[in-house]
Amino acid sequence: MPLPKPPTKRASRLDSSDYATSLVPSKKKPVLAALPEAPAPNPPAPVLSVVAAPMPAKPQRTAKVLRAAEPAAPVVVEARAPQVEAPAAKKAAAAPAPAPAAKARTSKAAKPKSVGATKLFVLDTNVLMHDPMCLFRFEEHDIYLPMITLEELDGHKKGMTEVARNVRQVSRDLDALAASLKSSTLEEMAKGLPLDQTGHREAGGKLFFQTQLIDAPLPQGLPQGKADNQILGVVQALKAQQPEREVVLVSKDINMRIKARALGLPAEDYRNDKTLEDSDLLYTGVQALPADFWERHGKTMESWQQGGITFYRISGPLVPSLLVNELVYLEAPGTAPLYAKVTEITGKSAVLRTLKDYGHQKNAVWGVTARNREQNFALNLLMDPDVDFVTLTGTAGTGKTLMTLAAGLSQVLDERRYSEIIVTRVTVPVGEDIGFLPGTEEEKMGPWMGALDDNLEVLARGDSSAGEWGRAATNDLVRSKIKIKSLNFMRGRTFLNKFVIIDEAQNLTPKQMKTLITRAGPGTKIVCLGNLAQIDTPYLTEGSSGLTYAVDRFKGWAHSGHVTLARGERSRLADFASEVL
Repeated sequence: MPLPKPPTKRASRLDSSDYATSLVPSKKKPVLAALPEAPAPNPPAPVLSVVAAPMPAKPQRTAKVLRAAEPAAPVVVEARAPQVEAPAAKKAAAAPAPAPAAKARTSKAAKPKSVGATKLFVLDTNVLMHDPMCLFRFEEHDIYLPMITLEELDGHKKGMTEVARNVRQVSRDLDALAASLKSSTLEEMAKGLPLDQTGHREAGGKLFFQTQLIDAPLPQGLPQGKADNQILGVVQALKAQQPEREVVLVSKDINMRIKARALGLPAEDYRNDKTLEDSDLLYTGVQALPADFWERHGKTMESWQQGGITFYRISGPLVPSLLVNELVYLEAPGTAPLYAKVTEITGKSAVLRTLKDYGHQKNAVWGVTARNREQNFALNLLMDPDVDFVTLTGTAGTGKTLMTLAAGLSQVLDERRYSEIIVTRVTVPVGEDIGFLPGTEEEKMGPWMGALDDNLEVLARGDSSAGEWGRAATNDLVRSKIKIKSLNFMRGRTFLNKFVIIDEAQNLTPKQMKTLITRAGPGTKIVCLGNLAQIDTPYLTEGSSGLTYAVDRFKGWAHSGHVTLARGERSRLADFASEVL
């Protein structure tokens, strides 16, 4: 039975004489030894009085509990009942209450451990190759690895590719989990390896290996020796062995999932690598102000000017929807448009700063002017020295590369803010690979930088008054300040005071994006350009691209900005083709 709760106050009904007489004999140690032999006269009374002495507020309840366990206890109860008769009656009725509470706590604690609540995920090899940390991404659910999966991992562990590095990382994690076992017996392996043994507390499930041959008949049309079909056989056998549990195959291979569903087996894509489920939810970096903005916020608005720039401090229901460095605009007929950037959010108020108009010829950047609202926003971010990381997304022909190169050349050659421009991109071919390329690193990267050459030609042609010799000298000067680097040699480098352009960033994985961004040293600015509709890397989608990952993680940071360019400015042919093709 549970012990009673401690007293909240001292009782006032006991006489001092009773307390003194019961205290003296309680110090005799032979009381418990003589308890079974003596019926009632002397030993039992001191035992009960010792228990009741520290808790005089609840003497009757304590005596009641001990009376159920000790036959001699009623002697004390009969002696003290007349003095505490009223409280005893109330507490006797409330005495059984703690027992149901203890039972409720036990059942509540045991509820998450109920059998059948967790799923068993069978991982395909390509999931481990794609994300080496996938073992710890399934929360409280269990993971099962077929033996053929380990065989395929062993065949891909050699090399310097990203897949080989991921496989080696998975092998090290599996070895660390296996080392946490007390013994390497089959019985202990069959119980499963707790996934939180290596410090990953978010993983509450277990890892199971295939420790015995599973004979599961598959349809005759499927070749039995193929690895994918063997994994399907394992899933089918596990589903038959554990009918009360949901067994799910996780694979990045679409055909594998189709075959599994055709056999009546549940299959899912690995979705933990996706930053967003829908690309339409991607942060655009631009927000339109409501039409009644001035009427709603004009009364409480504060405004001031500093260095030719106007600042507005607003408060109201619009503030929670804003992010730092988000670009806002208000275009209403008959009034001057407002183009501003959120520079500060403090509590329920936000500060807006008006932007520079790069659409005017006097503010041209290396001869380039903004042709629409989004291009003006992008040039403001590219020319802002307080913004260290810029991401520009948009369809083909929106001017991403041209504006970035113009802003880089202006800040390298005119303002001397950066020492040089570094351009890199992922070397993923659209069609068939043409083989090895001759020359040095920059010469090998030359065919991949056709877009860079095209934009440099446009920028050099802008100054028609310089003449042929002047343009040739400008081209030589411009190219001397632009270095083309390969992604394969970026690990371990540090860029100091550089303007780094990452072109075609939609083909980067989140891990590659992290590797590139962490190369930035003091005074370096990184600009990522990409079109999420033109992903050429296998196993990458709009939701799992490194560019999407960077846009989502950097939104709201005071030194980063993002703009989604919506309108193409290349030519009327390119604009029409992007819409209808």
